[in-house]
Order: sequence, then structure tokens, then C-alpha cells
Amino acid sequence: MNTQPPAQPPAAPSTHPDEAALDWFVRRTGGPLEASDEAAFQAWLTADDAHDAAFARHQNDWRRLDELPADGLRTLRQNLANDKAAAARAAPRPRAWWRDLSAWAPQGALAAVALMVSCGGYLAWSLWQQQPVFEQSFATARGQQLEVVLPEGSRLRLDTLTNADVTLYRERREVRLPQGQAMFQVKGDPGRPFDVLAGPLRITVVGTRFSVRYTPGVPGRTGVHVAVEEGRVRVARAERSAAGDSAVELVAGQQIASDMAGLLGAVSAVPATGIAPWRDSRVSFDNTPLDQALAEFERYGPVHLKVSEPAVAALRVTGTFDPRRLDNFSRMLPQVLPVRLREQGGEAEIISVSH
Repeated sequence: MNTQPPAQPPAAPSTHPDEAALDWFVRRTGGPLEASDEAAFQAWLTADDAHDAAFARHQNDWRRLDELPADGLRTLRQNLANDKAAAARAAPRPRAWWRDLSAWAPQGALAAVALMVSCGGYLAWSLWQQQPVFEQSFATARGQQLEVVLPEGSRLRLDTLTNADVTLYRERREVRLPQGQAMFQVKGDPGRPFDVLAGPLRITVVGTRFSVRYTPGVPGRTGVHVAVEEGRVRVARAERSAAGDSAVELVAGQQIASDMAGLLGAVSAVPATGIAPWRDSRVSFDNTPLDQALAEFERYGPVHLKVSEPAVAALRVTGTFDPRRLDNFSRMLPQVLPVRLREQGGEAEIISVSH
């Protein structure tokens, strides 16, 4: 004896285009319709352009799920199957979930399915959008430089002792700079902003050429330095503080520096030596303490120079030098500063002339 309850005829589709479209979409997903139902569907579909557009939206949303990675799609489908089974167990009169959905609950069931499909699809789609399409880390050794062309066309040039972690997403681009300095030539894409995270700062651009330096281990250069050669960049704390720090916009020819905590200084003009002179194998000093100048040279190779006297370490140096020719710098020092070199077992100590 058949103990199943008699099937009820499908409810008439809603007069609202979106609700009716979802009603028809769910019924057709369950399998081929009977001839009379298919005829009714075709009549509804052609009765108004809004009907066709609403039904196409549901079809498109469903197709978008097929573009998800296989693992994510399997998980989503399993979740939908679990929800379907749970709904069937909770229903007082179980029926074929897809086929008879609009018959046993034309409003509540369709609303639940709409919410499940739209929210589930949105979350899955968002998750898919957040999956990287490219990930790679780059690093330079002491004295080495490296130029990189990213898949989307942007260029990175890394200076000595620099690490850069590149992650490209479908809707944004991101480079983390744990240490070192780099020059960025970003390919313009308004729909895909380019962020550089360096220490406490986030630098955001769409298309421009700029440099970022973050060398926390170098005396006097522990913060972040940003300089713009072309275009415009936005500089702000990577994480907003309770005080709600405002961002700073830089245009070509401007630069800014922060301290270790991300507190931004004043905007200033790029020096006459230009942006990132290291691209031409040069380091520039502008009234820089001698010990800090030596630390900068040390980034590019062995210095074999040391300074012990605080008064000598505080002497100021100005000029542009080739870090590969430290001998020129050594010969110049006694000519511009009150110091002399004292050889000590393969190294030279910079001491005051009074000694």
C-alpha cells in the first residue's frame, strides 16, 4: 500500500518577477517539467522582458558557482545538500525538496532557498575572489639588486638586502616589504588597487612610480620613507589607531617619512639627487651623522671602517657616493672632516685629528 501523501499540484507562480523566476528556476532544476508546465513556463517567460531578465539572473548566479575552485565548490554543494536534508527532516510532510518546493511552502521555502542560494553563492564567490591568483617572495643578498616584472605588468626593483612578498588577487594587488627598499612602477588599473605594506604603513596607488624604504635595523632610518616620482600615492597607517589617523596624499616630487610607530612627519620635496639613487649605484647623504653613513655603506658590502668616539660618530656628512668604491669615501673623509684613519689589522678606525 502506498503510504506517501498524494502529490499536490504546483502553486501558481508569484506575480513578482524575481519570486516567480526563482519559483520556475527551482522547479526546472529538479528535472524536466511536464509538457503543460513547460508550456506555462515558456508563456510566462515571453510575457514580459522583466521575466526573462529575472530568470537569466538566477541562471547566471548558478553558473558562477561552477567557476569556483573544485574544492570550494564541493564544500558549498555539500553544505547545500546538508541544508536540504535538514529542511526535509524538519518538514512535517516530507516531499521531494526541489520538485515540490513551491507546492508545500510557496513563500517561506522560496525565501529560504533564495537566501541560501544568494548568501551561499555570495560567500563562496567572495571567498573565490579572495583567493590569490599569484604569490611569490623575492629577496636580494648583500650588494645585489633585482628587477621583477609581475604577471599583471607592474615592475619592482629591489635594492640590496630587501625582501618583498607579492600577492595578487582578482580585485587588488599587495606587496609586503618586511625590510629593505624597492622602486615600484605600478601598471594602472582603477579596479585593482596596489598596496605596499611596510612596517606600520600602507601605501596605496592605482598607477604610479614611487619608492618605499623600510630598514628598521639601520640607525637613523628605522621608520618608513616614501617618495613619489610619478603619479600620486596615499600613505596611511596599516592599522588605524583609536585616534583615527588621517591619510596623506603625495604627488610627484614629494616625499614623507614616519617613525617606527607610523607617526608621519611633514611632507617635503624630493632632494636634487632624485628618488632612489641606489638604482644608479649611488647612496646620498644630506647632513647625515657619520655612523649612520657607515651603516648605510654596510648594507652594500663590508666596510672595514669603524668609529668608536661619540664625537666623531656625530660628525655630519653630505654628498653622493658609489657604495662599491668605499676607498673613495675613505680618502675623502680627512679632507672634509677633522678626522684621520688609523689602520688596525685589516680595518681602519676613524678617529679625531686631535689624537
